[in-house]
Amino acid sequence: MFHNVYFWLKKDLSPAQRATFESELQRLAKTGYLAQARIGKPAPTEPRPVTDHSFDYAFFVEFKSMEDHDFYQKGCTDHERFVQICKPFFDRVIVYDSTALV
Repeated sequence: MFHNVYFWLKKDLSPAQRATFESELQRLAKTGYLAQARIGKPAPTEPRPVTDHSFDYAFFVEFKSMEDHDFYQKGCTDHERFVQICKPFFDRVIVYDSTALV
């Protein structure tokens, strides 16, 4: 299962707050039971009607099972810590969950 999260940070964050957000996201990506995790920023690709470069950070997670996803959402102290510390830093978050076909 794939869990893709896009963050739009508040425009008035200080450099220290942005650094905290990024370091906490990196810490979250190292959560031991995740099959895979990556952090990204908008790529410098050419603007196209189907491309959205408006987000500040993207977090891509692969879970080994739906049970791992469910634990991550309700019980993972690393995820709870991230939300508690970083929620004040973003205006918007969108999550796209998907199941692998191949």
